[in-house]
Amino acid sequence: MAWYRKLHWQIILGLLLGLAFGVLAAIGGWGPFVSNWIAPFGTIFITALKLIAVPLVLASLITGVASLADLRKLSRIGGKTIGIYVMTTAIAVTVGVLLADLVRPGDAFSPELRDGLVEAFGEDAGARTVDAEAIANRGPLQFLVDAVSENAFQSFSDNGSMLQVVVIAILFGIGLVQVPKEKAEPVLAFFEGLNDVVIRLVDIVMLLAPIGVFALLADTIVATAGDDPTRILGLLDGLSRYMAVVLAGLAIHTVVVYPTLLKLFTPMGLKDFFQGIGPAQLVAFSTSSSGATLPVTMERCEEKLGVSEEVSSFVLPLGATINMDGTALYQAVATLFIAQAFGLDLGLGAQLTIVLTAVLASIGTAAVPGAGIIMLVIILEAVGVPAAGIALILGVDRILDMCRTVTNVTGDATVATVVAASEGQLGPVNLSEDSDRVVVAA
Repeated sequence: MAWYRKLHWQIILGLLLGLAFGVLAAIGGWGPFVSNWIAPFGTIFITALKLIAVPLVLASLITGVASLADLRKLSRIGGKTIGIYVMTTAIAVTVGVLLADLVRPGDAFSPELRDGLVEAFGEDAGARTVDAEAIANRGPLQFLVDAVSENAFQSFSDNGSMLQVVVIAILFGIGLVQVPKEKAEPVLAFFEGLNDVVIRLVDIVMLLAPIGVFALLADTIVATAGDDPTRILGLLDGLSRYMAVVLAGLAIHTVVVYPTLLKLFTPMGLKDFFQGIGPAQLVAFSTSSSGATLPVTMERCEEKLGVSEEVSSFVLPLGATINMDGTALYQAVATLFIAQAFGLDLGLGAQLTIVLTAVLASIGTAAVPGAGIIMLVIILEAVGVPAAGIALILGVDRILDMCRTVTNVTGDATVATVVAASEGQLGPVNLSEDSDRVVVAA
């Protein structure tokens, strides 16, 4: 099979072309053209992925839980999953804090640039602060209350209620285990069939991936540039050290922490893992949404990495909801960067507060673009840093959001692989060229 017929190469090509076209469009002032004629294809791609996300989570999780006839096994898998997710998030935040303390990116931030960005993005920062205040005013156990839906069909119609969908599916699956087998079988058969159909829909939607990635990247560049193309270079120059620290932290977590877990607890080769999960990482980069990427992540883990459907259907939807390692790491770096830019010195107690708050906040962060910035405001308030400081980083947040989503998705796949290996449910890797034929040929 020619290289250009492989899905991941098509997505990479779309990404590079979208980046180049976006720069040309920003320089040439083609913003309206991009918004009217290019961006809609990216919106269609994301919308199509979101369309199948809830049915996929619902069907796969119900069938996965129902297949665990022993509820003690469900408890064991759930305990492992949540434990590893919390551990990796704590490691990610610690890495971010240590890097920010070592490099101190905020010290290089001039007062003039700080004041200019606060003025430019102050209105947007104020809106995010209002959203964060509404979240911060909730009780400490509100996330548990929010996890229980009062109307299942309303939850199914809202991708932002994915945690509620996960809880509903788990309870439904447990209910199927409890009823007589002859009554449960037709219901289970329906959801198994639905799951198979949705997986095939993932293949169809991924035909749009190269075009969708092209459109999303082009629109992101143009939107970031605004009316002044030099704004991108100005932002990157002023925030280059902050961006470098965030990207270095994400890289360490993605290529050191996760591979270490794979090496220690699974027989899978690192090359096989990253080759298998590659297309999901590219979709995560272009969409900035681990929730929208979830259908692709599940398909790649099951069909390429050999993770059993029983494990992937439980671990991955839960990970897309509560596992935000990249987001938590970025929040730690951003908090210290803003504090340093304002000349504030955060002691050990404040930094421990950042670690704890970021870990807890990651559980409640929605798997959608930009949600991390709202949770960042809560962390800033927790350590006494001016919330208006988020204006300093809003200009480059979209770029970093794309990168941290890659880390989030990679973490989900890593934990799924580790849990599958621990349960003896990790099959052989399937990375043959023929295995891509469904998604690259019309």
